[in-house]
Formats: sequence, C-alpha cells, structure tokens
Amino acid sequence: MFKTRLADARASIAKFLAFCGPALIISIGYMDPGNYGTDIQGGAAHGYSLLWIVWLASMMAMLLQYLSGKLGIATSMSLPELIREKLKKKIYIIPYWISAEIVAASTDLAEYLGTVIALNLLFGVPLLYAAIFGALDVILILGLTARRFKILEQFFLLFVSVISFGYFYEIFLAKPDPTAILYHSVIPSFANSGALFVAVGVIGATVMPHVLFLHSSLTKDKVKDSTMQQRVQFRKFHKIETIIVLSIAAIVNASIMLMSAVAFNPTNPGLESISEAYKVLIPIFGIAAADIFLITLLCSGIASSVTGTLAGQVIMEGLLGKKVNVWLRRIITRFVNVIPTTIAILV
Repeated sequence: MFKTRLADARASIAKFLAFCGPALIISIGYMDPGNYGTDIQGGAAHGYSLLWIVWLASMMAMLLQYLSGKLGIATSMSLPELIREKLKKKIYIIPYWISAEIVAASTDLAEYLGTVIALNLLFGVPLLYAAIFGALDVILILGLTARRFKILEQFFLLFVSVISFGYFYEIFLAKPDPTAILYHSVIPSFANSGALFVAVGVIGATVMPHVLFLHSSLTKDKVKDSTMQQRVQFRKFHKIETIIVLSIAAIVNASIMLMSAVAFNPTNPGLESISEAYKVLIPIFGIAAADIFLITLLCSGIASSVTGTLAGQVIMEGLLGKKVNVWLRRIITRFVNVIPTTIAILV
C-alpha cells in the first residue's frame, strides 16, 4: 500500500514538473527592470511605508494570472483569440490590437533599457554599443530554443534563480527591520502626494497587461489534445505553480524595495535611477553586492524582453487571426525599441 502511494505521488510530481513553465515565464514580468525603477524610487523616498502596495499589487497580479491561465486550459484558446471572437468586426478588433501592441512595446522598452544599463555599468560597454548588443539578446535566445520550448523554460528557471538568490543575498546584507516590515506590510499609508504617484507606478510595473495575454496562450499549448479529466488535473497544477512562482516573484519585488529602504533612505531620498543606485551601493555594501545587483538586473532585462517578444507575437496572431513569421515579428519588436533608445543616447 505504501509503495503504491509513493509511486502515485512520484507520478503526480513528475506530471506537475512536466506541466510547469507558463508561470515561470510569466513571473519575470513581476521582476523586470520596471519593478527595479519603481521599487528603488519608493524605498529611497518613502522607506518601508509603501511595502503594502507591493504585496497588494502582487496578490492582484496572482489572481489575474491564475484566471488567464485557467482560461487557456478551459477553452484551448488564448485571451487575444477569445477577444477577437467576441469583438467579431475588424472596426473593433484593429483599434484594440493597436492599443495592445502599444502597451506591450512600451513595457518592453523599459525592459530593453534595463539590459542596456546593466551592460554599460557591469562591463563598461558604451551605451550605443550596449543598445546594439541588447537588441540581439532576445533574437539569440529565441533562436537557440526555437525547436524545443522546454529549453526556453529552463533558461527562465536559470534567470529566476539568479535574480532570487541575488536578492536574498542583498537582503542578508541589508538586514531590514522585521518589525517595520510586518507593520508596513499590513498598514496602508501615504506620506504625501509623491507617495501616491510612486504607488501607482508600483502597481503599473507589477500588474502587466501583456503577460496576461501570454499566460493563456502558454497554458493552452500545454493542454493541447488532452481529455477533460486531464484538464482538471492541469488546472490544479496551474494553480499550484502560479501560487508558488508568483509568491517568489512578490518576495523579490518586495526585497528590491526593502534593500532600497535600508540603503538609500533617508541618506539618499532623492535617488531615482538604477545607475545612481549602483554607485551608491558600492560604499554601503561593497562592490560584490553592487555587481550582484547589476547581474540580477541583466538577467531581468534579458528574460523580460523575451517574455515581451513572445507576448507581442501572441497578441498579433490572436487578435488578427493570422500566423506571423516568427523571426520577422522578433526583429520588428527589437527595432521598435532600438530606434528611440539609440536616438535618446545620441542626443
């Protein structure tokens, strides 16, 4: 009896691990360079006081991602495909598609900039060259993993692990106040109107529309040609994976703000940029901690750009109902971000 139960448990775990991947890819959206920017600004200017916003936004994101993934499992359709089916007429679909593309491109621009900044600060690569190298990262990774999507999921496991362990190390060095963490995690407060603007930024950087579109597509692909009974089991796996992985993402998100609150508040309350944060970290925690900060930023930028490119492809194919050349889509997505960034660097 015991051996039978053990064998069943092992089989169930094996099935769960085989299903895992969608939430892992999605989780990068909650640890991307946009989160670095808003969390650093919030921690530097307002200390621990906006920590409750991070937890609230993370719970909102977890619920929405669960529903998106569940939609893909239940219907075998992605969210963009369902929207196209409901809107029906092109007069409604085209404006929706354009707005969704703008949102995805705007989000990906911040992620791309995170890669450029990390390359510049970590390896001393001039910004202009970093912009070119940063444009090739997504194309290279997606090219290497084109034939086997599981390899891409393993890449994301590596990226998430580096970011997570990197920030656990940063928190170990920072030693934030446990009492303040507990208090500000449950007691809502806004010190001033500036805190309100930062809070909106934290929510905007955490609840990401493009990854909501993508999650449904990833789970849809996982349950292809499965029976109803299998889908019920996949839905349970999806819930477990979403809770575990997005909880880790929420902790990392909160850790960025906590590290910023300890390191920059109140000595550098006006600190707003990632570049400034790196320079200030060196005398406080040492060069190793500052470099680990940049390594996590580089992993975050590359992985979140891959997610953004995949989301753009899903949005375009789902809303327009046409297959898009994968390489053409990836190249266009990168150049949409490269051109304004390069112009800004030259100016």
